[in-house]
Amino acid sequence: MPPEPTSPRPDRVRARRRPGIDYDGVPTSLAATAVEPGDPGYRDARSTYLRGGHPGLVLRPQTTGEVVDALAFARRHRHLPLGVRSGGHGISGRSTNDGGLVIDVGALDRIEVLDPTRRLVRIGPGARWRDVAAALQPHGWVLGSGDHGGVGVGGLATAGGIGYLGRLHGLTIDHLRAVEVVLADGSLVRADETEHPELFWAVRGAGANFGVVTAFEFVVDELTDVGWAQLAFRVDDPARFLVDFGRVVEAAPRQTTPNLILNGSGVAQVLAVVASDDPEVVLSQLQPLASIAPLIQQQVVITPYAELMTMFPAAPHRGLGEPVSRSGLVTRLTPEVADAGARLLADGGVHFFMLRSMGGAIADVDPGATAFAHRDAAFSISAMGRSAAEVDRSWDVLRPHLTGSYLSFDSSTDPDRVHQAFPPATLARLRALKAELDPTNLFRDNVNVVPAPEPARSPA
Repeated sequence: MPPEPTSPRPDRVRARRRPGIDYDGVPTSLAATAVEPGDPGYRDARSTYLRGGHPGLVLRPQTTGEVVDALAFARRHRHLPLGVRSGGHGISGRSTNDGGLVIDVGALDRIEVLDPTRRLVRIGPGARWRDVAAALQPHGWVLGSGDHGGVGVGGLATAGGIGYLGRLHGLTIDHLRAVEVVLADGSLVRADETEHPELFWAVRGAGANFGVVTAFEFVVDELTDVGWAQLAFRVDDPARFLVDFGRVVEAAPRQTTPNLILNGSGVAQVLAVVASDDPEVVLSQLQPLASIAPLIQQQVVITPYAELMTMFPAAPHRGLGEPVSRSGLVTRLTPEVADAGARLLADGGVHFFMLRSMGGAIADVDPGATAFAHRDAAFSISAMGRSAAEVDRSWDVLRPHLTGSYLSFDSSTDPDRVHQAFPPATLARLRALKAELDPTNLFRDNVNVVPAPEPARSPA
């Protein structure tokens, strides 16, 4: 059935429209769900988890066909910023903007089992990871994701997916078997290892540059309950603590994936998952961590993985201001890296400093197999603060030790960030594909891969 005709917006809403947008030309299929600055739902549609945005128009497609329509509208508005949003949780804040367009695919959130014998599932980009975990739990399955259940599938599953099961199961993208993508020209393609394999390679790590993924197919893992630990330590010597933490993680079995949070207050918090429901295994694998420094608080439970994804309540994203975050990868927590981290914390420009453990199964994958190529990274490091100048001043002490960066945790719009995210050979390959699939750079409001220039023609 054709969509219901929409009533004209009242004058008070039309008065708040932003310049440069053909509001009356919104496709009929999208008009009923579109959100303008004067609409009642704008407060919940304009911002992301941390960033306060003021987009001129939020389009909310309900089907793949409507995603095609939304991109056709975006192509008519190339002069405006374009954000693509699945869950809106990305620390980078790139799924909103000021005065531009946002395509919100949150309604494409279906989760279905395609083949139980292969544990093959199909997930829409708008599903939240808490919903994915809940849907898989009755089957005794899991799919490793990030560390917050409110994150949307689309953003994380096209960037990498560093999470609590990473050392055992790898990145989220390592479980991806196929995607359906609407490209910049509006064409819908299916990409896997045999059909559009170059696009399938690129989606796994740089997907935001190439299109809007409308469906993911993953092979998931078998896992029931896990050990979950929250350990707090008194830290008198942050550099020493970082070295010891790195040493313990390197020696830990792959079942154990710990994350570390420091804030310069003399307290460190370790959040760790042990992928086992055996209390003795859990405690034995946590013991080396618990011995790093004096414990001031501890909690260890056996719980379904799905419960971890519901630790934070579901709520509308109403971020304010501009998040300032920086991201980097290191291959080891050497004394030099640890000393730089301690000096960063002491500088005062950063109020949040986090290390997420990598290695293990993540490193088993060939660096050239996916666009996320930093397979030798042992830790992902992120830092947040109030001022870009202050954060960069603090981050500069750590920068010489970094071997790469992770897209989702960096809010910088510096074009050079793309060179930190992708090694030269990877970036060259991405730029060549970008020139083929998105030569006018429609998908540019991200860590942008600029299309490679056309080769010079020989004179006739």
